[in-house]
Order: sequence, then structure tokens, then C-alpha cells
Amino acid sequence: GYCMEKKLLGRVRDEIRYRHYSIRTEGAYLQWIKRFILFHNKKHPSEMGAAEIKEYLTFLAVKGKVASSTQNQALNAIIFLYKNVLNMDIADFSDFKRAKKPVKLPVVLNPDEINKLFMHLEGVYFLIAKLLYGSGLRLLEALRLRIKDVDFTYKEITVRDGKGAKDRVTILPDSIITALKLHLKKVKIIHQQDLQDGYGEVYLPGALEKKYPNAPKSWAWQYVFPAPQLSADPRSGKMRRHHITDSMVQKVIKNAVKLSGINKPATPHTLRHSFATHLLKNGYDIRTVQELLGHKDVKTTMIYTHVLNRGGLAVKSPAD
Repeated sequence: GYCMEKKLLGRVRDEIRYRHYSIRTEGAYLQWIKRFILFHNKKHPSEMGAAEIKEYLTFLAVKGKVASSTQNQALNAIIFLYKNVLNMDIADFSDFKRAKKPVKLPVVLNPDEINKLFMHLEGVYFLIAKLLYGSGLRLLEALRLRIKDVDFTYKEITVRDGKGAKDRVTILPDSIITALKLHLKKVKIIHQQDLQDGYGEVYLPGALEKKYPNAPKSWAWQYVFPAPQLSADPRSGKMRRHHITDSMVQKVIKNAVKLSGINKPATPHTLRHSFATHLLKNGYDIRTVQELLGHKDVKTTMIYTHVLNRGGLAVKSPAD
């Protein structure tokens, strides 16, 4: 039982790292595989197949009431295990009970609410929020920004390796430039101090570390929003300065929403939704917005036109 599980999970981890998956994906996949094995009373996955997988996924949807994206992640983790670790071909099992995908319209703040919210944010959190709303970044995209990705001359931000590993360029808002430059001056001082103390290395994705041995210590590769303290890299054990954690930003924004008296379940991602909706409301073309958001499919961007059609925002009632 336990020994088998440990050895198997070790192999899964090696395969995941070999493929340069993100540390988030790694953690999630290992959790799902563990739960799958426990669900079947620690039976070795090589003795199981499509029937057991189907049973587990149906259990998640029916008993666990999980969202469809959660169920998909569980499925992806299990397929990863069979395909890449056990080299087993599992037959198609598309007839398991799928979790329903609720059609929920995104929560959007109006410009007035945005202003109220920003009044209750300060320092680095104000800057991060400003980038989520002003550039339409996802929270982790903002936190993973490197110095070299912010271009003050052309007023643009390059989002590298966003969702789906494609780069995109988006706008750097004018209203943030002075504050951001000031912030980076402080970050530079911290980085120089780190170097003096024998640290100053930053995590580099994939094989970049081998390709550019000097990059981890270089200023260009440092995070725009470094954490207040050094921490051990979970993969290499090296002491590094990572970026601020997403949970910290979530906490601060949640608190600011409460303080500003906004009665909507607003999160950091709400700011990205608001970016998209306000651009469309200002008459920008849907394709432009699609590019700025980095959506593969314009259908995803279309959701925001539905938000606009909802009461009072864009379409005027014929009764008026």
C-alpha cells in the first residue's frame, strides 16, 4: 500500500517535472492520483482500467458535486498517470457522468466601484490591482511578471507563458507608470542587498537556467513583485526570492471589497472581467479585446458582451 503509493507518486512527479509542468499542476495532479488510489482502497492503478476511472469520475460528479473544470482536472491527472507513467493505453470512456458546467455570467464592477475599491488599496497591492484592471492580467500572470516584461517606452506588458503557454502583449496603463517606476527602484535595492548577502537568484522556468547560467542573478529576470522574504524553492531547495503569493493578494482584495461597501462577490479576477467589459463598452472591437486577454477562442470573449446586455449597461429598452 503505502510503499507502492510513494514509489508511484515519485515516478509521476519525475514525469511531470520532465515535461516542465507548473508547480501548481504538479501539486494538483499528485493529489488527484492519490485520491483515485484511495477511492479504490489502494489498489494499484496497473490493475485498474476504464471501469474504475469511470466509477471515480461519476462519484466526483454525483457525490462530490464538483464543478466540471475540477472533474476535468481529475481526469487529466489520471490519464497522465496511465499514459506517461504506466504506459498503458486506456480505452475511451466518454460515457461517464459529466459534471455540469454552470453558465454563470462573470461578476463585473462598474467604474465607480473600481474607484471605491482602489481607495482601500495601497502599496504593492494597489499596483497589482491596477495591473489586473488596467492591463487585464490574470492574478498569477501579474505575479509572475519579470522586470524585462514591462516596457515603459512602448507602454506595454509582455505576458509570457500565460494559460496555454503562449505569449501575448497587453497595455501598460499610463496612470500606473510613475508609481511602478518608484516601486521598481525599491525592488532594485532589495535585489542588490540579496546579491551582497550571497543570494539574489530567481526561479527560471523550464530549461532556461541551463541555457542562461547568469540569468537567475540578473536584474532583468527578477520578479516585479518579489516576496518580502526569501524562501526555499520547493523543487531545488535553493534559497530564493519568489514572488508575492496569490493568496495574500486575494486576502487583501477581499478585505478592500468589504471596506468599500461593494455588495458583489468580487475577487482579483473580477478586475480582469471589468477590464474586458469596460473596453467593449468603450467601443473596442471584440477581436482586439480577445487578443489583449489572450483567449484562444473568441467565444470566451463573447461572454462579456452578454454582461453588457444585462440591464442598464448598454442596450436601451424600447420602453424608454
